[in-house]
Amino acid sequence: MIFETLATTGHEQVVFCHNKDAGLKAIIAIHNTVLGPALGGLRMWNYKTEAEALNDVLRLSRGMSYKAAVAGLSLGGGKGVIIGDPTKDKSEALFRAFGRFVNSLNGRYITAEDVGIDVNDMEYVLKETDYVTGVHQVHGGSGDPSPFTAFGTLQGLMASLNAKFGNEDVGKYSYAVQGTGHVGMEFVKLLREQGAKVFVTDINKDAVQQCVDEYGCEAVGLDDIYDVDADVYSPCALGGTVNEATLPRLKCKVICGAANNQLATDEIGEELEARGILYAPDYAVNAGGLMNVSLEIDGYNRERAMRMMRTIYYNLGKIFQIAARDKIPTFRAADRLAEDRIATIGKIKLPTMGNGAPRFLGRMRGQ
Repeated sequence: MIFETLATTGHEQVVFCHNKDAGLKAIIAIHNTVLGPALGGLRMWNYKTEAEALNDVLRLSRGMSYKAAVAGLSLGGGKGVIIGDPTKDKSEALFRAFGRFVNSLNGRYITAEDVGIDVNDMEYVLKETDYVTGVHQVHGGSGDPSPFTAFGTLQGLMASLNAKFGNEDVGKYSYAVQGTGHVGMEFVKLLREQGAKVFVTDINKDAVQQCVDEYGCEAVGLDDIYDVDADVYSPCALGGTVNEATLPRLKCKVICGAANNQLATDEIGEELEARGILYAPDYAVNAGGLMNVSLEIDGYNRERAMRMMRTIYYNLGKIFQIAARDKIPTFRAADRLAEDRIATIGKIKLPTMGNGAPRFLGRMRGQ
């Protein structure tokens, strides 16, 4: 069953990581390394079943391959998930055990922070392996990637507004933002700086209240976000929120947010096209964090990172052009752009460094 699934998804390698003493149950999925080593964040989530965790890591890692390809990076796609409650189950031993599994892959997979993980957790992983990005700047890292993901999402939003309305005036429109975590909060801040009307919701009531008190947003219930009469729906939490149950309720004209895997199924993407709702493909929009941490491999430069974020605007433009030219939904146009690049570069023999692993400059574990 698992091998049949991998044959369908095109994954190269799946590693099941277990350390009883540390309480570690994790999965690392490497989808594709044609363009380079597989870089993708580590997510910690209290999955109901191991099968649910496997399905999530397979979907997320494939999305990372496409995200890196569309972003023009020399990286492949991978992802890691730890099964556990991030509010109760974290420990130094847990993350160091995970770091050892990452190190055993000899650079085929490079990890970073994702949902449920922060920079401090990555510091423990760093003690066991150099193949870590998004660590504190004192270790040559770029720190929390959330502000970059949010800024990149803003670039994707501007491209989407231009495609749908013929202008990039962010403050002219209203937004229903689902999720006010690290990235969502930063995105809300950027929207409000432009003077936009913003509705917010999140399972974390304190975060929602912060949006209300500090940024002047309007709070709505978790389920009510789908009924908000806003121009743009911005999913910035977990995936699959655009589905059979929620789609008929959406009143937006554009869907553009920072979450991964926003569409529950391909059929939903087809239906969005039929309803005239412009969907900005998630992995093209939220590539800012990946772009940022990718620069750590050869030595981080913040100014260069900020310049890279602007390319998200142009990448979305390419996707919308392909969709119009080929008369296909935007999510299929994004896939086509990614697959074409992987196929083209895959025909070229890229030079490697030793065993093909990236070289992290000036980094020493445990210091």
